Amino acid sequence: MSAYLVLKHLHMTVAYLTVVLLALRLLLDAVGKPDWRQTPLRWIPHANDTILLVAAIGLLFVTPWMPFVHGWLTAKVFLLIGYIVAGVFALKQTVSLPVRIAASVLALVQVTAIFHLATAKPF
Repeated sequence: MSAYLVLKHLHMTVAYLTVVLLALRLLLDAVGKPDWRQTPLRWIPHANDTILLVAAIGLLFVTPWMPFVHGWLTAKVFLLIGYIVAGVFALKQTVSLPVRIAASVLALVQVTAIFHLATAKPF
């Protein structure tokens, strides 16, 4: 199997896992179980996201795609930054509930757009 296929499948798998882990943490907060913060669920998403980033960088080395040259990839980078910021606000206990809900929705919308760009590569 080529390096591209290995990196692509690794990247896709951990990207899906990233969304599942975010949704799980948001759900646990929503049902009043914030004690997930004292479990491995606190650090596992960070390890997963590190693997995601390493796979993405690896894909840049084995493909001709370059951020700031290919529009869809540039859009993904900016959406990723927005997703990270929104996710931080969505999971922060010191932020008001309405802000956390809005940030949660925004994070999920942005990750949906990232997935769309990754599959469609529209521009």
